[in-house]
Amino acid sequence: MQKALLKLSYYIDNLNRASASISAILLFFLAFLVFFDAFMRYLFQEGSITLQELEWHLFDLSFLLALAYTLKHDKHVRVDIFFEKFSQKTKEYINILDNLFLIIPFSMLIAYFGYDFAMQSFLQKEASSDPGGLCCRYIIKSAIILGAFLLFLQAVSEIIKSYQKIQNPKFLFFSFAVFVAILFLLNFDFYYLLEPSILMFLLSLVLLMSGFRVAFAFGFVGILFAFIDYDLSLEIFKMLPMRIYGIMQNFTLMAVPLFILMGLILEKSDLAKNLLENLGAVFGEIRGGLAASIVIVGAILAAATGIVGASVVMMSIISLPIMLKYGYDKSLATGTIAASGTLGQIIPPSIVLIILGDVMSISVGDLFKAAVVPGLLLVTLYLLYIFLYSNIKKDAAPPVKLERKPSKKELIVSIIPPFILIFAVLGSIFAGIATPTESAAMGVVGALILTIFNKSFSFSMLKYVTVETVKLSAMIFAILIGATAFSLVFNELGGGELVHNFFSQDIGDKWLFIFIAMAAIFLLGFFVDFVEISFIVVPLFVPIIHTFGIDPIWFAILIAMNLQASFLTPPFGFALFYLKGAAGKLVSTKDIYKGVVPFILIQLLALLILILFPQLVKLTL
Repeated sequence: MQKALLKLSYYIDNLNRASASISAILLFFLAFLVFFDAFMRYLFQEGSITLQELEWHLFDLSFLLALAYTLKHDKHVRVDIFFEKFSQKTKEYINILDNLFLIIPFSMLIAYFGYDFAMQSFLQKEASSDPGGLCCRYIIKSAIILGAFLLFLQAVSEIIKSYQKIQNPKFLFFSFAVFVAILFLLNFDFYYLLEPSILMFLLSLVLLMSGFRVAFAFGFVGILFAFIDYDLSLEIFKMLPMRIYGIMQNFTLMAVPLFILMGLILEKSDLAKNLLENLGAVFGEIRGGLAASIVIVGAILAAATGIVGASVVMMSIISLPIMLKYGYDKSLATGTIAASGTLGQIIPPSIVLIILGDVMSISVGDLFKAAVVPGLLLVTLYLLYIFLYSNIKKDAAPPVKLERKPSKKELIVSIIPPFILIFAVLGSIFAGIATPTESAAMGVVGALILTIFNKSFSFSMLKYVTVETVKLSAMIFAILIGATAFSLVFNELGGGELVHNFFSQDIGDKWLFIFIAMAAIFLLGFFVDFVEISFIVVPLFVPIIHTFGIDPIWFAILIAMNLQASFLTPPFGFALFYLKGAAGKLVSTKDIYKGVVPFILIQLLALLILILFPQLVKLTL
């Protein structure tokens, strides 16, 4: 029996590995198709509805087919504050519960209602309403069922693998009994002692802190409360496939995987490495110069890629040993690297800004423009702090005379390519020539051309970056789908109205609302990732900002500045994990925590400046 189950798990893993490979290929073609479509439309006025709809379909398949493979590699994000401290056996128990009670029911629900959604399209012989559009809409709608089915299979495979490690059948029976008992108890009247919507948030928080995967924890809570509430039923999720299909048709969100792909291509090239080494050599002889060069490179990489992990890891590997070798204070060195690596969350093209633009129904292009000055403000504050600190505490960042200085040609060659890419991507958006999605596709093509000229291109590199991109994209869109299921039930239970009434009537003051909203986002950032905050918390604030007459672009920039701090705030700050992982034993966790505190305070200062001087956001609009 065990051999048969392991064989089944093996076949499921191979099936989803193949589906992820197909997803990666489709993503690569998507980038070139968007680029070709934009090229033909802007230069030759030859637009094509067929190509645009084909782009949507490739985008849809690229993340739906990768949902299961992302689960196989445990890339669906979880809050691991406590999870990482559990024993391996406890982790396997949680994985079994996660797959059995969260992922399997959620995937089955999507498949069940997705079948009705696709069948209705088939019976109506639904086709594109635009002239020249594609026929047979039911085919792409069926991809929702396929993605859910592959996810279901992978959850079964993960249960088999985890169960083989613990070999405890009593655990499964006990877990099922406890689950049934909880359902039974929740049907009693004390369920209404608290607002159901508040209970939803509390249960979500418990599941997240326990280490359950974020996307499916939110989906599970939505299903659970729809099941136990007297006024609701699972029929509410008939709308879920329609909401997923809305995500699939969202041209703005298509920019997310394309910008990730562009960033990963640049990460694997030597462009960033050469830039960091050459600027470090140029500024090294100034007191605090090495740290300043890291901030400058961080800003350039942010504008070229927007990928946090890549920047922090690369700068940790290249610069940290040199800084420590020449006597830099460990806290200053680690804080500078972590803070500089997160600049991609506020400096466009930022994934955070793209998500906020979609969630808040704001033009992403306008958000990119509005974020330029705040991004430069933060960079300036970082540099001022470094130079002030290094001149007050002279042994913290001594001047460094490196063995070799780059020639003018080497410096120019390292600086010009990233700036060309930045100009092509952001310039086309700011000039209104291209949409963020089209600019992202240009960035992918441009990054590939630069790697070819830099002789760092290889097909193994291309395979790596495309597969990693679909895994990251699937993780983000899985959270969006889970958040959608959660929101369907939360709003039906009156949660949205409860939050709106609290701020608009009970609080009733615009500035107090802004303070509470920013404080809530900042505190949540200690424990929860920016994606969950963007998809779950921010939508609750959108109606309120319109009630108070707050400029949504200004408010979105405040959120983005605030969310950037979530990458630095311990214990869950991603940049801290990336830095510690890359640095190894060179620095301690205490050094890193001590080093990021001044930069977190600087970010809060920048946030305060933007609140007091809102016109800074509008300088580039």
